[in-house]
Amino acid sequence: MTTVSERDTGVSLPGEASYEAATRVFNLVAPARPAAAVTVRTLDDVRAALRFAASERMPVRVHTTGHASATARPMDGALLIRTRMEGAVEIDAARRVARIPAGTLWGAVVEAASAHGLTPPHGSSPDVGVVGYLLRGGMSFYSRKVGLAVNSVRAVELVTADGERRRVDDTTDPELFWALRGAGGGFGVVTAVEVDLFPVAKVITGAAFWPAEHASALLRAWRRWTEDAPWEVATSARVMNLPALPDVPPVLAAGPVLCVDGVVLAESDGDLAVAREQAEDLLGPLRAVAAPVLDTWELTDPAGVLQAHMDPSDPVPIVGDHMLLGEIGDEGAEELLRVLGPGSGSPLVVAGLRQLGGAYAVPPAAGGALGHFDARYAYSGAGVPDGGLTREAILEHCATVRAALAPWDTGRTAPTFVERLDQPQGHLSGDQVATADRVRLRVDPEGLFRHDALPATTALI
Repeated sequence: MTTVSERDTGVSLPGEASYEAATRVFNLVAPARPAAAVTVRTLDDVRAALRFAASERMPVRVHTTGHASATARPMDGALLIRTRMEGAVEIDAARRVARIPAGTLWGAVVEAASAHGLTPPHGSSPDVGVVGYLLRGGMSFYSRKVGLAVNSVRAVELVTADGERRRVDDTTDPELFWALRGAGGGFGVVTAVEVDLFPVAKVITGAAFWPAEHASALLRAWRRWTEDAPWEVATSARVMNLPALPDVPPVLAAGPVLCVDGVVLAESDGDLAVAREQAEDLLGPLRAVAAPVLDTWELTDPAGVLQAHMDPSDPVPIVGDHMLLGEIGDEGAEELLRVLGPGSGSPLVVAGLRQLGGAYAVPPAAGGALGHFDARYAYSGAGVPDGGLTREAILEHCATVRAALAPWDTGRTAPTFVERLDQPQGHLSGDQVATADRVRLRVDPEGLFRHDALPATTALI
């Protein structure tokens, strides 16, 4: 392989500081260890990296923030390209569209859009990269109102294996545009996306926490509320076993708690009264069960949504599992608590249900490979292998949870929620997989990006 002295492309090798920066991932259980790595900031950088990979006969892998490392195939012998494209977020307020360079984090997009009374269908953390989140589906707290985040993508800019810069949309190479939106990657290096924005005046958002002894009554009340909840409201209910750390409030580290968090959307000032009523319809019955030990729900600006879910900002080791579930009923809710609640012995730090339905379930008129979910809830659970708790112990309990919830498992998965390479996965049909593979062959006939496709696209369902 080429030595450091022979390189003039910015490519780095293991042991170099720039290699460590380019390969940094969020999940410490799944480090990225390619043969070489490079951070690209311009189109010329991208083209130089692709020429280097082709000359060295190295397959190419791509990431931005490394949040999906646990679902990626091994990178042995590969060149990893980390995108940090130059340029700021551009807002076209009249068209309600944002152009976002690859490598941009959601916090920057929310800040730029909020100045115009707009917001994107972003994730729950300000530190997640935009491109990977969007093109893998994207499950926003706004998705019950506006649909999967990938449906907001209006154009994708990428450099394909031949070094050509392409801008694709529904009129320019619609087949590639279809595949880019949810078919699992492996088409090139995405350098920017254009995304629809929608109006927002205020949100009611936050989280309320109760001792887990009240979990059964709370989960029953929450689940029944979800049956006909307004599309402007999206929530999750989670059992949390938080460790005693400096950034964890002591009241939450004293024992298992049940948390209900979420967002109530007010698109205009005229919607505020309705939003307050909707929030009360959700929270009033829950607060009547028992007083929360901590309650942060409040009327605030859209940026507050990025803090409501309490996602960690620093890399952590994570082992977990995920399923999309149908209507679980009271029986399923009790079964969930049997394997996750007090007395279950669950080693999972956080586990629970994200409310789906609403626009999540509506197929878009001109969507991509992934456009909607026919499911009522997204289950996810994760543990931290640390302090004597092993990966194997966490996986054993994940299997227990999976068996308990099997009667309601749809067999589908949401790519951004998948936690492991080896877990059951499936978000595309066999015909969709075949179509995506034909597109890959057309734009990358030599297979430079072949191994960059998500394993989920090999699941025939």
